[in-house]
Amino acid sequence: MLFRQVVSRFFSNFVSFIEIMAEINILTQGVDAPPFDLSLLTGWVEAVAAAHSRSVGRLTYVFCDDDYILQTNRQFLQHDYYTDIITFDYSNARRIAGDMVISLDTVKSNARQGGVGEYDELCRVVIHGVLHLCGINDKGPGEREVMERHENAALAMRPGCLFTEQAVSCD
Repeated sequence: MLFRQVVSRFFSNFVSFIEIMAEINILTQGVDAPPFDLSLLTGWVEAVAAAHSRSVGRLTYVFCDDDYILQTNRQFLQHDYYTDIITFDYSNARRIAGDMVISLDTVKSNARQGGVGEYDELCRVVIHGVLHLCGINDKGPGEREVMERHENAALAMRPGCLFTEQAVSCD
């Protein structure tokens, strides 16, 4: 009987431990993956989520080209245009989870048009998806400005360069 209680308590604590661990996966479709340091990226994402009273579950970033994001936009949202990010939300209660498809082609184009560095624009898009999972929208009246304020606050929380030491530059 005591053994069952010990085993039961162990597995109960083990399951709780597993539930609080964030998991970030990076996949690619037709492009090279940005050289993120996963521990730095995870820490930043967790800090931003915590600032919105959320914890982080499983997040998957799929980095792709414009052709792939257009195909994804058509297939899942019936939108016939390019975009920088599409977020699929699997969150529950206060735990965010989801898949984020990011076009590196559009990120580069937006960086040029906005007069910012590609790295900064990529970080903005990466955290934009997290903010969507935290419940912040950007399609309705006034929502774009709210999203931009949250993006800027999240970018201010970024711990320097999120790329690996072997990466060329964060400029």
